[in-house]
Amino acid sequence: MPELPEVETTRRGIEPLVANKVVARVLIYNGSLRWPVPREMISLLPGQRIVGVGRRSKYLLCAFSSGTMIVHLGMTGHLRVESMQTEKRKHDHVEIIFTDGTALR
Repeated sequence: MPELPEVETTRRGIEPLVANKVVARVLIYNGSLRWPVPREMISLLPGQRIVGVGRRSKYLLCAFSSGTMIVHLGMTGHLRVESMQTEKRKHDHVEIIFTDGTALR
């Protein structure tokens, strides 16, 4: 399980890459994880702007123009920002695609 320093490193790594980006769409590939991924994300996030990424304990807090998404990295999880054209990996469960063609996976 990622420890606190790894979670903070993830936060610092993704924040400058996603701050002020607008969500175009959300894809859920596997919503039946230990903590289910709410399908409402598909309709609630498009059009929302990420205003910042924070951390509370081992949770990442993605603050949107309207609301906050809480992310836990689980046992071996990680987040990365890349072109949506990049092939998804085996354990990519959720993809947030931004209007500039990048994706948070």
